[in-house]
Amino acid sequence: MTVTSLGIPRRLLEFTIDGESVRAPEGATILDACRSAGKDVPTLCQGDTLTPKNACRVCVVEVEGARTLVPACSRKAEAGMEVRTDTERARHSRKVVLELLASSVDLSTTPEVAGWLKEYEAKPDRFGPDAARVDEQPRIDNDLYVRDYDKCILCYKCVDACGDQWQNTFAISVVGRGFDARIAVEHDGPLTDSACVYCGNCIEVCPTGALSFKSEFDMRAAGTWDESAQTETTTVCAYCGVGCNLTLHVQDNEIVKVTSPHDNPVTHGNLCIKGRFGYQHVQNRD
Repeated sequence: MTVTSLGIPRRLLEFTIDGESVRAPEGATILDACRSAGKDVPTLCQGDTLTPKNACRVCVVEVEGARTLVPACSRKAEAGMEVRTDTERARHSRKVVLELLASSVDLSTTPEVAGWLKEYEAKPDRFGPDAARVDEQPRIDNDLYVRDYDKCILCYKCVDACGDQWQNTFAISVVGRGFDARIAVEHDGPLTDSACVYCGNCIEVCPTGALSFKSEFDMRAAGTWDESAQTETTTVCAYCGVGCNLTLHVQDNEIVKVTSPHDNPVTHGNLCIKGRFGYQHVQNRD
């Protein structure tokens, strides 16, 4: 028999979103409530296993009485609050943010962004050909994963995952200021000379593909990466007795990458180097 721990019931708060009365448990964010109500509020930097950083500002909404637009990913819902998600002011803000991001970095592998650019009529090209871009070549200094800072939006999710929120390795930080700010390991050197333990948890939370499996990077470069042709099978890692869940992504009868379910109480999406990268022996044909 499975026993589920329910915990202490949370008080339900009643407020309105776009004129509709909704209820959300105390402590829920506006974004949580919007998703429960079926409201589509875009976000790039929000992660379901991390504390919100309010970095991308794509999820901003209007709240009655608030002087500025508020980030839905971190603003807690309050009883009696009046939230408006689709006002001209909120849409204009999202449009400008998306234009600035898309004009400076490569968002081609960022899920849903193409649809948002169309929905908000964002035109990154309006800044002209001289708009500053990152334009940096991918860093390939190991056989496990690739750092492509040309796709980085500085959402800080990798820093948090590597730091005190999960891994506690602290191999990743932000260096530089202004447009020159970037994610880097110590002394901005090769990954192999850093404190990185290659758990790959930074890849798990990266929203844009700035961090990716070497296998995925190579297949994309060869034009063979096809998520629509991939199947996902969740199993249990056999390396130790912790019982981490692994989700195997398989294409053409080959494992192309390994992730972990974010709702799993053991892993919460996190793995070690063995669980995330040690799958080659499974498909060794020799």
